[in-house]
Amino acid sequence: ALDGYRAELARIRTGASPVTPLFAAVAATVAEFRLPLDPFFALLDAFSQDVVKGRYANFAELLHYCERSANPVGALLLHLFDAATPENLRRSDAICTGLQLVNFWQDVEIDHRKDRIYLPKDEMARFGVREDDIAARNTGPAWQTLLAFQVDRARVLLESGAPLAKALPGRIGLEMRLIIQGGLRILEKLDAA
Repeated sequence: ALDGYRAELARIRTGASPVTPLFAAVAATVAEFRLPLDPFFALLDAFSQDVVKGRYANFAELLHYCERSANPVGALLLHLFDAATPENLRRSDAICTGLQLVNFWQDVEIDHRKDRIYLPKDEMARFGVREDDIAARNTGPAWQTLLAFQVDRARVLLESGAPLAKALPGRIGLEMRLIIQGGLRILEKLDAA
């Protein structure tokens, strides 16, 4: 199915008419708002990766995934609001990656049941946490130290992107502030737990 979506996006890119009603609507939206197609392709790449990859060797590998699974959403929103400057895109990427990490850290158990672990393997080893610890719900000192490290990393990203909320006008700026505050609040709750 994802390959079919990719083929439809390729039709849009070449100016050909999409075959499905869904992508006919996408083509109309892309044309109306002059949206770039690369973020759509990036999202499909991330979705495809989710089908075959369940572990991440290091943080750089996880960041590469976030660049395709989360950051394109922010980029598309900035394009919709005609605010896709290099600085806004950089800040948006920090926010989107931070929010993706927040999601990973709050859903470790859920993801583990799907045979996915987004915690970088090298960092799990450095902090002394094994996959068996996740399965056993072992939340001892090693786990707490690892998760505190991950929570701090996500917080730094969200805070570094926060000036974007003031750079965006009106309601979108307000919504961005609320989204960032929501992510930071979840991190506070993770710290407390």
